[in-house]
Amino acid sequence: MKPALFDYHAPQTLDDAVALLADIDGAMILAGGQSLVPGMNMRLANPAALIDIQHVPGLTGVDIADGVIRVGAMVRHRALELDAEVQKVQPLIREVMAHVAHVPIRNRGTVVGSLCHADAAAEMPLVLLLTGGSVVAQSKSGTRIIPSAEFFEFHMTTSRKPDEMIVEARFPVLPDGAGSAFEEFTRRHGDYAIAAVGAIVQKTGDGSLSDVSLAACGVTSRPVRLEAAEAVLKGTRLEAEALDKAAQAAAAAVTAGDDMHATAAYRKHLAGVLLKRAVQRAAARAS
Repeated sequence: MKPALFDYHAPQTLDDAVALLADIDGAMILAGGQSLVPGMNMRLANPAALIDIQHVPGLTGVDIADGVIRVGAMVRHRALELDAEVQKVQPLIREVMAHVAHVPIRNRGTVVGSLCHADAAAEMPLVLLLTGGSVVAQSKSGTRIIPSAEFFEFHMTTSRKPDEMIVEARFPVLPDGAGSAFEEFTRRHGDYAIAAVGAIVQKTGDGSLSDVSLAACGVTSRPVRLEAAEAVLKGTRLEAEALDKAAQAAAAAVTAGDDMHATAAYRKHLAGVLLKRAVQRAAARAS
């Protein structure tokens, strides 16, 4: 299939891009296009105009300062995945990125584009939520920072306003001494997750967990923090009973129904199994 007719704009400045977005009803931002263009070809997306931001300066940088990794709107998945400095301060990103589609897609697709697409089974929204990150929205009236907990609202739905462009994503670095891990189950490598769980944990001197952060994707209508499971595990040494209770809490958080990929019962089972694996690997990596 082919897309419906649309206008095309290639602004040279951020101000021009934001102005076009505000002035044209139904306009959409084109960055990597790895989700948008197929959606247009299948007539699932019908923008009145595309605003191509690849020529806008200042959107391709990755900067690490004050404990935060700042990722510009035109940073490709593969560039962030291979960034050695990012790997040092937040190894979870590279671990997760290996599960995002395939290398040709990661060479073109952008990190911020994936966050804005907000597929409920996508991996990078999970990372932003798990780390407590945020995005920076730019409009003609100024900028605002949107915490990840407020950004993802539903499947392919965010709190970004129609006249706002997300110009940057911010991922906090891994806290000193913390360990992280990611577990995912898919039908084929590179597919969206049927279920996935990410974990970040910190230990005290006696080996108990002083802090636990858990998030899942593929199991609800958006990426979700597993707060009940976090509460169960905090203060434990990952005893079998605690892990079983946390797995039950993760299963209870699953709201996705039966579909062509899995039944709801199977996703609940996966959530519990993947949580145990992720937490145990993260704890083993914590110092």
